[in-house]
Amino acid sequence: MSLFFISFFLAYGSMHVYAYLRARSALHFGLFSGLAVALFMLAMVFVPFLIRVAEKQGLEQLARVLSFAGYTWLGIMFLFFSSSLVLDGYRLLIRIAEIATQAEYGSLRLSANIAFYLPLMVSVLIAGYGYHEAKEVKAQRITIKTSRIAESVGKLRIVQISDVHLGLIIRQERLKRILSLVKEAAPDILVSTGDLVDGQINGLPGLAELFNEINPRYGKYAIMGNHEYYAGLDQALAFMRNAGFVILRGEAVSIGGVLNIAGVDDPAGRYLGLTRDVHEKKMLSGLPRERFTLLLKHRPLIDKDVDGMFDLQLSGHVHKGQIFPFSIATKLYYPVDSGLAGVAGGSQLYVSRGTGTWGPPIRFLSPPEVTIFELIYEPDGKGYGK
Repeated sequence: MSLFFISFFLAYGSMHVYAYLRARSALHFGLFSGLAVALFMLAMVFVPFLIRVAEKQGLEQLARVLSFAGYTWLGIMFLFFSSSLVLDGYRLLIRIAEIATQAEYGSLRLSANIAFYLPLMVSVLIAGYGYHEAKEVKAQRITIKTSRIAESVGKLRIVQISDVHLGLIIRQERLKRILSLVKEAAPDILVSTGDLVDGQINGLPGLAELFNEINPRYGKYAIMGNHEYYAGLDQALAFMRNAGFVILRGEAVSIGGVLNIAGVDDPAGRYLGLTRDVHEKKMLSGLPRERFTLLLKHRPLIDKDVDGMFDLQLSGHVHKGQIFPFSIATKLYYPVDSGLAGVAGGSQLYVSRGTGTWGPPIRFLSPPEVTIFELIYEPDGKGYGK
């Protein structure tokens, strides 16, 4: 965790230094105005830390105001930095062309004002659009035909929510919208693939109870994401239990003779010394192999030791980058960063774009989703090991 925070503040601080230099070049700060801008930016760098302090001290309203303002600023700053880098690339190309051709391309150069105001305008416009996109949760429907659902059952509907991040920003209004989509889907099973909560759980009254309005016939199942550990393990577990979820922590269950569900903790628990290693192969090997096996795993990583031992892994964590172009970085680290993909052994992996937001209340080119899976019996349908 300390390495993560150090890396975060170094990167975020560097973005502010870059933005300050861009602004100074365009606006020609005087001594006092330059100092005021520098102090404001320094304060914004440490707002994420101040949010956690306010939250721990029980200053919930202050924490909420700081959270919305500070994380919105973070999103705009990231978009400004990304847009400015594109312009820097353009300016570099012009300079290389001038050196190569021994010519002047003054008409193609960008002034300091344009180099500052253009990315600023783009980042503000995208942030405004992204704030709207983040609130528009949509239903994503996936159909999977399989021979591992009993013919007498015919069809099973599984609904996945992931990375809701209930906390200072995402509260009753957004959760009600999410759960209305879940209710409309009329699931046989509801699963949460981690990061359901984010922040101090004792500041979320009434939210767990909203889940109790949904009672699928085969139950509700959840796993631990990394943010459950950051928020507080005991409180997170209590919240999920109050919401009616069966929490799978390195456990596998066979449900009603219909299908198998297995779930594992996020590795963050192991790094923090709050959970034990789970051998997925041992966990899955005891399940009836003739039934459809669903594996819940927060991060979209496949354990090579369990090739062909499950039918479908449901994951989240990545948010598909949440704000483009950060999705480019997540795609490099997670080859499957969203959607459905085949993996070794005839299994499949589905990675949700996430249902809420982390940090900035903004999404850009990564709309939030509630995922609805229709498992339909078909004699020649795909199953693991086939």
